[in-house]
Amino acid sequence: MTRGWTVHGDGVQIAPGEAVAPGERLSWPRTVGIGLQHVVAMFGATFLVPVLTGFDPATTLFFSAIGTVGFLLITGNRLPSYLGSSFAFIAPIGAATASGGQSVAVGGVLVTGLLLALVGAVVHLAGARWIDVVMPPVVTGVIVALIGLNLAPAAWGTCDEGGACSGFQASPLTAVVTLASIILVSVLFRGILGRLSILVGVVVGYGFAAARGEVDFTAIGDAAWFGLPTFTTPSFDPAVLGLFVPVVLVLVAENVGHVKSVAAMTGKNLDGVTGRALLADGVATTFAGLGGGSGTTTYAENIGVMAATRVYSTAAYWVAAGGALVLSLSPKFGAVINSVPGGVLGGVTTMLYGMIGVLGARIWVQNRVDFSDPVNLTTASVPLVVGIANYTWTAGDLRFEGIALGTASALLIYHGMRLVGRLRG
Repeated sequence: MTRGWTVHGDGVQIAPGEAVAPGERLSWPRTVGIGLQHVVAMFGATFLVPVLTGFDPATTLFFSAIGTVGFLLITGNRLPSYLGSSFAFIAPIGAATASGGQSVAVGGVLVTGLLLALVGAVVHLAGARWIDVVMPPVVTGVIVALIGLNLAPAAWGTCDEGGACSGFQASPLTAVVTLASIILVSVLFRGILGRLSILVGVVVGYGFAAARGEVDFTAIGDAAWFGLPTFTTPSFDPAVLGLFVPVVLVLVAENVGHVKSVAAMTGKNLDGVTGRALLADGVATTFAGLGGGSGTTTYAENIGVMAATRVYSTAAYWVAAGGALVLSLSPKFGAVINSVPGGVLGGVTTMLYGMIGVLGARIWVQNRVDFSDPVNLTTASVPLVVGIANYTWTAGDLRFEGIALGTASALLIYHGMRLVGRLRG
């Protein structure tokens, strides 16, 4: 072992068909390059949640980095993951802030973290075998697939009444150049450069966007080099805490889906780490709630990076956490990363989100899910439409969207049909 990781081969070349395991690493310069890809992948979405909820982006990024370090430690470096802002918190934070202010919303985040940590501890002590009963391959495949496919509209983006657009629509030409660069680099180049295709694509897309005048450098020039995030202490209002309880179910689904995705990619059974993953995300969200950050979750965007690079080394995630921590303490660097235009992000996420969706299908293939069985067919078909179309259900101040509803429908349909089948004989 070298500083906790075994060097993969010569640390430079990766033979075709091989992958870098979580306990392995490439040379440090190459590991840093992979880690930077993870920073790029998570940054846009991690910043989006605090921007939408009024939280301080630097504070959220700070606790995201700290949470990732804690996650890696609690899971014993066995589960590569980055913890970024969870979209499941947008609705409850907005409602809590409107009724009691940001401090009350932060208190809701803290309570959510404590509940998730409790669930993780129970899963770890009771064992994870029940997961296969509650969430068989057909269900887990659906969850992973709809996580990626539900994000598809975000890749395309939206336009407001003033004509300002996000995602692919912000600049279709820039998005196409970025996406084409990623595809061409992954095909034309072998070795580490090909595996850094996403990072190279972002650099090419950023340069192209800058040449077209799509990058605003004003904020970069005005930002300070060093500065601490703004911290907010939590307060508690029982009237709004109920808004955050359903978020726990979404985070459980996202974490289990992440574990299943990594297991599918690495070919290892990671069910034994599921409890630790839930506990670690709960601890990370709790810390975020103590200081004013948004709640965290395992990030689908970074699954896409691993699928593209086939580098699952947890060393890269330590680099990503360190990079995120530096950015959170430097408004200047944060402004540079935050200046990546929507067209570039649209091109990148078009590939990443698609890869996540396909990983769900891979779980079905690897587990030989029989879709001639109407139970499996229905379990897969209905939730996918719910997730892709982003069905919503509002109950008072609570708002449940595609991932949560898709996950719930998959569980209800599968177990409901199985129960009816057994009763029918």
